Amino acid sequence: MSLAATAADRLIRAYQRRLSPRKGYACAHRVAHGGTGCSEAVRQIVTRRGVLRGARPTVARFVACYQAAGMLAQNGGVQGVCCCGPIPIPFRF
Repeated sequence: MSLAATAADRLIRAYQRRLSPRKGYACAHRVAHGGTGCSEAVRQIVTRRGVLRGARPTVARFVACYQAAGMLAQNGGVQGVCCCGPIPIPFRF
């Protein structure tokens, strides 16, 4: 793994261990479709492809998460914030 990929991997692991358990909501993509949350999916992408080659699949995953949050919102007025960054997307669990 490159230096950038190693650094990204460590940052994602720190997020998963320290911030994610305290944030109070889950990944909309994981809730809607099962499987891994966005942080683990992106971590796997970076591990396999590296930071630069993994940029496009990472963006695609966040778009899919955004769409999953929209789908969840239509199916019951859920509450929370999506994992796709600072974009407020309502959903609840």
